[in-house]
Amino acid sequence: MNENQLSKRLHCAASYIIPGMSIADIGSDHAYLPSYAVKQGKATFAVAGEIADGPFQSAKEQVEKVGLEHLIDVRKGDGLEVIEPGEVDCIIIAGMGGPLITHILQEGKSKLPGVSRLVLQPNIGAEHVRRWLLENDWKLVEEQILEEDRKIYEVLIAERGTPVEPYNQSELLMGPFLLKRKNEAFYNKWSSELKAWHNILDNLERAQTRPETEGKRQELLQKISLVEEALN
Repeated sequence: MNENQLSKRLHCAASYIIPGMSIADIGSDHAYLPSYAVKQGKATFAVAGEIADGPFQSAKEQVEKVGLEHLIDVRKGDGLEVIEPGEVDCIIIAGMGGPLITHILQEGKSKLPGVSRLVLQPNIGAEHVRRWLLENDWKLVEEQILEEDRKIYEVLIAERGTPVEPYNQSELLMGPFLLKRKNEAFYNKWSSELKAWHNILDNLERAQTRPETEGKRQELLQKISLVEEALN
């Protein structure tokens, strides 16, 4: 498998595998990422986990196609139930929403002893992932934000350890590393979010005020303020 067969977002995720690590790719789909990582010598062994029959079969076919059955074990199961404690050094979860990623990590906490690195690529809701990491003694050590096929993705890398400093609200929402760099994808993502939030706010303000809508309105106003300050 060559570098060009891997999507930009998955290539970014794979770049944070420390050479020599054993990995688990949860929600592996076609097993492109573990195939690439093992083929390139970045990972010594990989588990490709899938819960659905179709992707599970696709992953098995891909691994057989590249002749890596002895180094990549394709397993069917829900979340982290496909691995044993201490079996892998690095867990990768890519292409899901932030709330689902945190659910998988929370439900599979018993499988995390021995894991030294998490590479997480939420399609949306990265702030949920950052909060889970903060509350569960995982230190965010790097972030990337990138654009591919008109979609914007964030990649979060975490290691064992308690954060030295607590996050502020802007960092939880937008990412402490991403806030420092503010690349084009960062501006595109948050400009788009601002536009959507203003539209929702306009609709809420036209609607009859109720306690539940007022809470939503205040939450939006706070987020808008944080993002506008960051972009300006």
